Amino acid sequence: MSSTKIHLTKAAFTISAPDIRRLPADSGIEVAFAGRSNAGKSSALNTLTNQRGLARISKTPGRTQLINVFEVAENRRLVDLPGYGFAQVPLAMKKKWQKALGEYLEKRQCLKGIVVLMDIRHPLKDLDMDLIQWAADSDLPVLALLTKCDKLSQGKRSAEVLAVKKALSTLNADIKVQAFSSLKYTGKEQADAIICGWLEQEVQDGELPEEDDFDDSFEGE
Repeated sequence: MSSTKIHLTKAAFTISAPDIRRLPADSGIEVAFAGRSNAGKSSALNTLTNQRGLARISKTPGRTQLINVFEVAENRRLVDLPGYGFAQVPLAMKKKWQKALGEYLEKRQCLKGIVVLMDIRHPLKDLDMDLIQWAADSDLPVLALLTKCDKLSQGKRSAEVLAVKKALSTLNADIKVQAFSSLKYTGKEQADAIICGWLEQEVQDGELPEEDDFDDSFEGE
């Protein structure tokens, strides 16, 4: 583990980029946040960092068009990726966003963990599974954050978490599943510990990932 102690509350906006060529140097460690456009990604980032306005929350899902980068410590970053799978976004714009998403996931060497956010009432849609499967194949750890869990009773919430764990267990990958509520702060402590653990790793040189057709699988529904 690194001697750097990470505190997500220190996150500060760095840059918004349309593609990976405009991102900071590919060094250090990044943890990416990805999910469907209505999964509550911005709210989760704000809750985890204790900063109400860090990530902009739009009343219209699908407005996050850029890759947004937040630095939490030297060479340690959180990356908010464009949302995917929102039907009302024009197809051409959707393809542009999803190409940027696929390119980032394929080529970014400093990516060391992915937080996949899913509405607990509608988890594991096709694009969610594509993303998680890709991460598993790439030996990247995943935190499946089941958002908006305050919308369900405790019993229903527990049942959904167990169902998702069971469905993902077949991948035999490093995948953790956590119920989460930005409103009630449910699961915040657990998610914080996992994400900080990833960011506190020692930086190691890795091999280039193999190119695949991951971005093609994200070209709309």
